[in-house]
Amino acid sequence: QVQLVESGGGLVQAGDSLRLSCAASGRYHMGWFRQAPAKEREFVAAIDKRGDNTPYADSVKGPFTSSRANAKNTVYLQMNSLKPEDTAVYYCAADTGLLFSTSARQYDVWGQGTQVTVSS
Repeated sequence: QVQLVESGGGLVQAGDSLRLSCAASGRYHMGWFRQAPAKEREFVAAIDKRGDNTPYADSVKGPFTSSRANAKNTVYLQMNSLKPEDTAVYYCAADTGLLFSTSARQYDVWGQGTQVTVSS
């Protein structure tokens, strides 16, 4: 059974940085998504199994970077220059299939979510 354990959220001020981690029980295509209050879940970033392909949502392109340490089956989301609008619950997700996608429908295992709050 695939398991994901997230960590790294917290309360920060605008302009600060945070790094989220997601430890998986194997190597999979991984995605990061977020959901703000009263909003739908949205794609943030993804990284394929090898770490060669790392698409980002336009809203985070530049300040956010996804990476992975395959020896640890862990993926990371480095978030720099955080803004209040980045406040959300962040989820990592695993795609245990063969296709790599940015669509939430492709991801079949989800982490528990971690709260990121950015104050102005």
